[in-house]
Amino acid sequence: MSQLVVIACGGTGGHLSPGIALAERLRAGGGEVLLLASRKKVDARLLEKYPHLPFERAPGAALVASPAGLLRFAWNLAAAVLFAARLVARRRPAVLVGFGGFMTLAPALVCRLAGIPVVLHEANRVPGKAVRALSKIASRTWLPAGAEIAGLPAERAGRAGFPTRSEFAPAARDAARRALGFPEAGRLLLVVGGSQGARPLNDWLLANLDALLRGGTHVLGVLGGGAEGVERADATNGAQAKLIPFCDRMADALNAADLVVSRAGAGAVAECAACGAPAVLVPFPQAADNHQEANARHAAAAGGAVVVAQGDPRRLTAEVERLIGDDAALAAMRAGMLRLREECPWEHFADGVAALAARRR
Repeated sequence: MSQLVVIACGGTGGHLSPGIALAERLRAGGGEVLLLASRKKVDARLLEKYPHLPFERAPGAALVASPAGLLRFAWNLAAAVLFAARLVARRRPAVLVGFGGFMTLAPALVCRLAGIPVVLHEANRVPGKAVRALSKIASRTWLPAGAEIAGLPAERAGRAGFPTRSEFAPAARDAARRALGFPEAGRLLLVVGGSQGARPLNDWLLANLDALLRGGTHVLGVLGGGAEGVERADATNGAQAKLIPFCDRMADALNAADLVVSRAGAGAVAECAACGAPAVLVPFPQAADNHQEANARHAAAAGGAVVVAQGDPRRLTAEVERLIGDDAALAAMRAGMLRLREECPWEHFADGVAALAARRR
């Protein structure tokens, strides 16, 4: 029987990125993988960096509580079930790994009916609806330290952190600055709202950009799809700003930055932790089950972050001004982020998937 591991991810960077990290580790160990990505542009853009990884674009849509949204979800779910059934018949995978969201639902149901083990990974500290529902049929569900799913038997639960791609690791700041085209001297603030951007963070950045430059702070803003690229410099002190719609060198951006302003998705927090990047986290208040708030509070408890509410831009400005020039505070936060990285490793999760696939020979 095939040892193929199918990895259902995509739809957001927070689902696709850990799928890529898992695929790379499994391939490094000699395993065969296939990524299931969504048909969104964000997936296509990220996967362009990984031409060595095989993937297929699968149908799917998130559940939206409106008549049109429900109809679209039902139509895409039917298409996704048909797609998954054909894939299973054609490739007969040994294991399916799902990272939650709408991309996991149909493949997990089809594989369970076909007798193929389903393994789930939840990155957020409050498990999402898809993972909570599918954990009832999964062979194993991996959760962050401290997260729980009611009714999940202990023997089918594991503990693992967020799989981060190999480039996310501490690296020399000066080299990262050069790679991004920023001067090595001076402070650099990175503002990023996730793979699809965040309007409140973009608005805050645009409102404060001139003041940041006048104060001598370089700025890299990742604004999300559809934004116009902007470059600006202060003629007096040489501080530079680059506002871009998408960054395909996020590891360099995190290592170049003295401070990060970011949303608090599991991927954003994990990548900051992997690089030891101090952060001011602004949770998205409409996130399902307020999971970004839980992620942010956990990072703050570890000492790596400060949490600011989306509706408090004045405090955001005050925290950035306070921290950007405070070497001692930034060093303490950097150490806190690195502690967070060590708190819940993920490599044993990948090894467990590989072992399960090997038993399916």
